[in-house]
Amino acid sequence: MRHRRQILASLVAAVLTASISFVVMQTSPAQAHGVTMVPGSRTWLCYQDGLRANGSIEAYNPACAAAIAANGTTPLYNWFAVLRSDAGGRTTGYIPDGQLCSGGTGGPYNFSAYNATRTDWPLTHLTTGANIQFRHSNWAQHPGTFYLSITKQGWSPTTPLAWSDLTDFASVTNPPVSGGPGALNYYYWNAQLPTGRSGRAIIYIRWVRSDSNENFFSCSDVNFDGGNGEVTGVGPNQTPPPSPSVSASASRSPSASPSASRSASASPSPSASASSSPPPTGGGACTATYALTNSWSNGPTSGGFQGGVTVRNNSTSATLNGWTVKATFANGQTVTQSWDSVYSQSGGVATFTNASHNPTIAPSGTRTFGFLANWTGSNTAPSLTCTSP
Repeated sequence: MRHRRQILASLVAAVLTASISFVVMQTSPAQAHGVTMVPGSRTWLCYQDGLRANGSIEAYNPACAAAIAANGTTPLYNWFAVLRSDAGGRTTGYIPDGQLCSGGTGGPYNFSAYNATRTDWPLTHLTTGANIQFRHSNWAQHPGTFYLSITKQGWSPTTPLAWSDLTDFASVTNPPVSGGPGALNYYYWNAQLPTGRSGRAIIYIRWVRSDSNENFFSCSDVNFDGGNGEVTGVGPNQTPPPSPSVSASASRSPSASPSASRSASASPSPSASASSSPPPTGGGACTATYALTNSWSNGPTSGGFQGGVTVRNNSTSATLNGWTVKATFANGQTVTQSWDSVYSQSGGVATFTNASHNPTIAPSGTRTFGFLANWTGSNTAPSLTCTSP
């Protein structure tokens, strides 16, 4: 009898241990959420810069390449995960000066190299005083407030970013979203940029959750030179960064690609399901690269998927004015929706042209668009061609 009681006690202890372990595993914090996509944060634009057709990451931009050499590619596959799970809204003195862009050193991934004081990070070109639409990835979706700050006029990108360099200029709580959590969906809101600005700056955005202690951090390098949201320093044709003394002019708004909805995921890496088109060919005005961002099954032989396309201006001096991408699908895939483009389809060829708000691409710059489609049987990547009028 005593022996049976000992066995029973051991079984109960094992069950309790397993139950506790299960609870601990189920309540561990998610490791991926979101950073700013417009104006693009360092991790988002370096991911865009380095992602190749075969799913690998090999940077063109020298600042991104240096960050990869220091921290590896894992942070860029998790570009949306610059976070601290123990922040609780704290900022000054909690994240040390010089570590603002990485959110300090206590996050799930090592983003320390993205604090580097360099002048060649990818840049978004803006106009002082413009009212623009900000976009922030909602890889995982939470209630909370976005706090927008900017470096003071005269700040130099060769100095470490400190709290004393920043001035708050806007905030927004629980803004709308472009679609469900995951992939390239985002929160969006409009805000007016500070007036009287010229030259280089960092726009620093903190997303403070209201339902947990998690905070998220984004450093977006911008240049106030009369730009319309164009991005430079991304892609194979690198150009020297503009002088910080360049002055600003006309007022317009930037744009970037949204995405359609998908079911939430705690911390997936884009590399886990990425599938890309063959390397673009030809030396024309533009090239296009495809990546599969999500797919799902409706049964053993059919389903749907979400694709993203990056259009690159191959010129280092001329602005591209209008673009058309033809995607040839070999397996009868059918496009059902697109965003930041206008599409039509005939047979296996889907044609995407620029939308009214994004026809121009700056020298060496990029635009992105996305689409939803159905597949039957198999879902191989399309071949792409890109032309410009």
